[in-house]
Amino acid sequence: MAKIKLINLAGEKIKDIEVSNDIFNITVNNIVLKKEIDHALASLRQGTHKTKTRSEVSGGGKKPYKQKGTGNARQGTIRAPHYRGGGVVNGPTPRDYSFKVNKKERLLALKSALSYKFQNKKMLVIDKIELASLKTKEAIDIMKKLKLNEKTLFITSGDNENLFMATRNINNAYVCLASEINVLDLSYADTIVFEESSLKQIEEVLK
Repeated sequence: MAKIKLINLAGEKIKDIEVSNDIFNITVNNIVLKKEIDHALASLRQGTHKTKTRSEVSGGGKKPYKQKGTGNARQGTIRAPHYRGGGVVNGPTPRDYSFKVNKKERLLALKSALSYKFQNKKMLVIDKIELASLKTKEAIDIMKKLKLNEKTLFITSGDNENLFMATRNINNAYVCLASEINVLDLSYADTIVFEESSLKQIEEVLK
């Protein structure tokens, strides 16, 4: 079992705790990790882009001029693609960008993301993240004590309203429930801060 320091909100070490090697210390699979990130980003795309074809552009029902005798090339409508204001050829149409990722791959990607943070010492475990109020200043003071200057993701086991409200105006701080962790959030954050109970909850689910 790998070990990590358990600290308090002041940054003081309490003790060393063990974390599962099968979750936090596996060989990072970059291929599966990238695939899951692409899957998450693709799922966020609305895919509502649309251009009109010649049949959908309004107007152009009448032949612009007669077929013969003008010296011009024959034309059937002024809404043809080569006309200004005409339809678009092979333009984008609404589509679903999401694709399927196997359950085992998603699980491996999640473990790879957690292992990457652990192996690169970008992971902290706090005994309990408990704020006295929902003031932003209190969250900023805690981040200064913990020397969290980069993008930070706080992972809690329960609905921590004070932490959520206190960090929502901080550009580089985010809060997530242990039951809702995902590869995209883990990859986006520079540092992951676990509440001890949330760490145990994740180990219980992913074991």
